[in-house]
Amino acid sequence: MNKHDLLKFVDDVLLDRLFRFCYVRTNDSYEAEELCSDVVYALMKTAHTDGEIKNANSFIWKVAHNVYADFSEKRKKRSDILYIQDVEEPIYEPEETVSDDTKDLLTAVYRRIAFLTAAYREAMIGFYLDGLSTAEIAQRQGTSEVTIRQRLFSARKRIKNEVTEMTATNNKPIALERINYCLSGSGNPSWSDPRKVCFRRMFSRHILWLCRKKPMSAAEIAEELNVPTLYVEEELEILRNGENGKYGLLRRFENGKYGINIILFDRKTIQTLHAIYTEHLPRVADVIRTYIDTNHDALFTFPYRNHCVDPNLVLWQHVYNFGWALSESVTKHLKDQHFTDIPQTKRPFNVFGNEDFGYGDGCGWDGFNAENICGFSKVHFDNVYNHHIKKHFDCGENASTNPQLQLALRAIDGLALSTLSEKEREHAAKAIECGYLYRDGDMLYTKILVARLADRDRLYALSEALQNGYFDTEAAEIAAKLATLIRQSVPEYLLGEWEFANILAADPILSGILDMLIEKGILTPPENGIGAEGCWVFVEE
Repeated sequence: MNKHDLLKFVDDVLLDRLFRFCYVRTNDSYEAEELCSDVVYALMKTAHTDGEIKNANSFIWKVAHNVYADFSEKRKKRSDILYIQDVEEPIYEPEETVSDDTKDLLTAVYRRIAFLTAAYREAMIGFYLDGLSTAEIAQRQGTSEVTIRQRLFSARKRIKNEVTEMTATNNKPIALERINYCLSGSGNPSWSDPRKVCFRRMFSRHILWLCRKKPMSAAEIAEELNVPTLYVEEELEILRNGENGKYGLLRRFENGKYGINIILFDRKTIQTLHAIYTEHLPRVADVIRTYIDTNHDALFTFPYRNHCVDPNLVLWQHVYNFGWALSESVTKHLKDQHFTDIPQTKRPFNVFGNEDFGYGDGCGWDGFNAENICGFSKVHFDNVYNHHIKKHFDCGENASTNPQLQLALRAIDGLALSTLSEKEREHAAKAIECGYLYRDGDMLYTKILVARLADRDRLYALSEALQNGYFDTEAAEIAAKLATLIRQSVPEYLLGEWEFANILAADPILSGILDMLIEKGILTPPENGIGAEGCWVFVEE
């Protein structure tokens, strides 16, 4: 038989017999696998040589015995400082008798132990440093003694192979250069906002970045960042659990690896996404200007409760709907045309973002509710903010501890100055300064827009109508480009969050539209960024 045909005999049955041959001659299954691999490798080398074999079966077992003989000889010559046996005496000499070279070697060994994953690290520390028997370690880890011996063998082998490279590794800098993200949230953050506990450390940002492209194990991350696995494992659990244990920035897969759990774009991708939208800005601004002119009466005759209504404030109340009209139209096209096969992810709160590259419009919309305050059963305050308007309050504001907002509620139908205490007059002065109130003679009136809570949907509908066909041509073109890029850039298991990718892509639209409307004289920003613009309240008696 030609040697080239030798591998035809190496089937599953023969491999099983070879493994059993190796297993009875070695200490454990790991060592048996190593010996069996050596036998197969020897057979493969033979199969790539010329010549004839009289009896293939006899030849295979002759090779197996020869490889085992070499294996045994090498095993006898090994003089590892780590070896697997239960001992009562210390493994190493007393500290004062250890040479400098041995100290350096031990330092290298200890460092490599720190880079092992938890199960292997605990076995090594328990056996070699704490003096525990394999039976005691098995009891601690809730597994068998055979498994512990296998872990010790595997860990020892890895350390032995890597310890010679420790000089290079010791000189390797920890890969924690500064990296920042712009992360946004959508929904109810009181359910769980993983940014609160997951994003304070540069370490966590780097782990997030490594897991962004492909899932990675704790050991792989430790090697990449040159940080002991122990610290990586702890950080991974923080990133996975988030604030409430249900939603974190990372998710853990069945294979033990961790992957990104939020939409997170790199700089190049987010800039490409932005460009898809911004090329349509001039057309969008023109459509909005025409819409305002066409719907002038409906917008400016809405039944507000204010003593006097400033038309500029009315437009500022609708700027977000103006800015969102295009992106909402794009969302419809993405849902109906491009992601019909992808179920949308549903959770109370979602985080999404991109690598920070110096751009940020600082836009936001925060609101909060209150009950039984200043003669009203229910109230809802809103304020928008951007690079033209400063924020008045956050979502968590408490109206019962904010005297200026209380004065805004009390002054809806007018509030006589003579009825205010000295302390209330001080608060009133501050409320006038920030735009909540204005003074007319001896009376104070609410300057921010006030409407009935029952009219809220009807008010927003005045500007939400822009989503109905005004940008169909632009939306279809944008959606097609976005869908392609999103599928290329987002992990398949996160495609259900494509809507947040669209939000990120549309980020520059609002700022761009505001700048254009201000430039055209349609909007007037408040002086110094603080005023009644972009702040309003709904009330219910």
